[in-house]
Amino acid sequence: MKNINKLIYTLGMGSLLFTACSDFDEVNTDPTATTIDQARVEYAINASITGAQMNPDVAERAFVLNWKTAARQHFTSGIATGSYNDDWISAYYNKSADWQKSATLAITLADDKIGKGLAGHDEVMIPNMKQVARIWRAYLMSEFIDNFGALPKDAFQGMNPEFNSTKDIYYFLFDELKEAVNSIDVSVTPNDDEKKYDRAYNFDFSKWVKFGNSMRMRLAMRLSEVDPSKAQSEFEDAVKGGYIASNSDNFTVAERPGWDDLTGVMSREWNSQQLSATLNNLMIGLGGIKTADQLTDAKYQPYIKPADYMGQRYENHYSLYTNEPGAGFWFDGLRNMIDPRAYALFYLPGDFDNENFCNYPSWDNTAKTVKRNLLKEDKETTLEEIDATYTWNAPAIGSHGDKGALNQVYTFNGTNPRLALKYRDSNSSRIFFGAWESYLLIAEASVRGWSASMGGKEAYEAGIRSSFEYNGVSQFVDAYLSSTEYNNVGTSVAWDHTAEPAATKTMKMIDGYTKAEGTFTYKYPVASQTLYGKALNDKLTKIITQKFIANMPWVPMESWSDHRRLGLPFFETPAVEQPLLYMPTLTKTNYMNQTIQFFPQRLKFPSSLANSSPEGYKQAVEMLNGADDVFTPLWWAKH
Repeated sequence: MKNINKLIYTLGMGSLLFTACSDFDEVNTDPTATTIDQARVEYAINASITGAQMNPDVAERAFVLNWKTAARQHFTSGIATGSYNDDWISAYYNKSADWQKSATLAITLADDKIGKGLAGHDEVMIPNMKQVARIWRAYLMSEFIDNFGALPKDAFQGMNPEFNSTKDIYYFLFDELKEAVNSIDVSVTPNDDEKKYDRAYNFDFSKWVKFGNSMRMRLAMRLSEVDPSKAQSEFEDAVKGGYIASNSDNFTVAERPGWDDLTGVMSREWNSQQLSATLNNLMIGLGGIKTADQLTDAKYQPYIKPADYMGQRYENHYSLYTNEPGAGFWFDGLRNMIDPRAYALFYLPGDFDNENFCNYPSWDNTAKTVKRNLLKEDKETTLEEIDATYTWNAPAIGSHGDKGALNQVYTFNGTNPRLALKYRDSNSSRIFFGAWESYLLIAEASVRGWSASMGGKEAYEAGIRSSFEYNGVSQFVDAYLSSTEYNNVGTSVAWDHTAEPAATKTMKMIDGYTKAEGTFTYKYPVASQTLYGKALNDKLTKIITQKFIANMPWVPMESWSDHRRLGLPFFETPAVEQPLLYMPTLTKTNYMNQTIQFFPQRLKFPSSLANSSPEGYKQAVEMLNGADDVFTPLWWAKH
């Protein structure tokens, strides 16, 4: 046991320094199980998977305030405008090390038992559980490396390892996943007691094989721009082995109310989880499905606006220094056409009878306050009271400056669509990998000319169908797939419809101050000025747009990674009415021309790493080929 406990590398964190029997005490439910012979592999696997669901403290700081914010899954600035909180990152950094430690312990325990000889059920079960631990650890390592950009892959191998680069870690993960998947005997059946210790698949090993291959597909595609030959070879090999192709095989872990590792990752009531402008612009008009056909209750019908209506313009209450196409507008009703998943994901302001209305925070009435004021320049006198009941808005993040100070509406809980209660009440299942992602990865592989299991169009449409099935809106999917309607950034759904929209279109509007009707020249984003730099209705844009929406709200890391890798989907630049403290490169003169310096690229290492291990920190930073900075791109990202 002394040798087992030489898992001593700290990643700069004291939490990874072990004492004699602490490893076993942490992962075994039986307090008497303090020897290596008594310790169970499945206990260590359970500890790792359960821990990685994140208790509310870690979940809020990592999943919500960093990942969802960087991925533009909701309306808030934070890291999306370059700011950084060392305490938040430390919480995740420490816990991720613990989860990796437990997964490695499972592998070590299995090796020890195999080395001593196995018999009966253990003879087939323990080798399989070892491979499960390897697949799961590969996920954890990929999550960590995609946040920070360097990781000591031998951190738990009984030695004092050095940090490895992102490339080295990826190559290691490809080998781990391939070897683990190929070593699993899918004919092995766990007993009922063993099943309890795998919260994802109950040790259904055929599903673990699919997850392992799907993870390898995900990681291979991550290298599509920087290492295309390696990406192609790994992807093509992985896809042949079978992948997550049905929602029944999705990698999910059930949440539960309370305060422990299984409490919902989005359950903290003070996080408003409002609709983001990024997601809003992707969904408006996309698919051509009318709101009138989705929200059929008569109470909604008077609020639905014509398709050519832009809204009420309040240019003195919103910053115009952003390339968000609808900057300056308040939309005083419901959109004429919108992606059907929009109303599955978010509830309308004032829709108090909706079963998914989320009355958070429960200790005040902000969620039910739908009337707020626009102020005059004295900041005290009311210019107009806005009633947000049954309206649909999402302004750009960033600084709206003095204009924002006059606007009590645009950031308020009760006046904007917010994430549905079913994602926040800890009664759902967190998704780590959905079938839609497998299909959309295959669609992208097809666009790149790689060999895959099906054609690009077939995979693309299968991915959308899978997402619609999960969101309970499959009745609209056939019409949706054939739609050539453009969303707010100029992307349509139909696979073969790749014509770009005209640069502008004329929309009807109302001057918010005079109430006079007029017209507005709507301008689609100029492709050459975006981070992607190419056509915004090509097949790759369609794929990543669908992947972004489908991964709402469970897989923000993948959405953030796609944007870092490709510049897709379109993220509006933050409003910069006043200079942004942590994003000085973005100014009033350059906001229309996007660069990677306008979008966060990674998490900085926590200060505890530099304080506890200066040499380790120095080495880790060297792996980045850049500064330990939020805007230093990872190896596989756009530069």
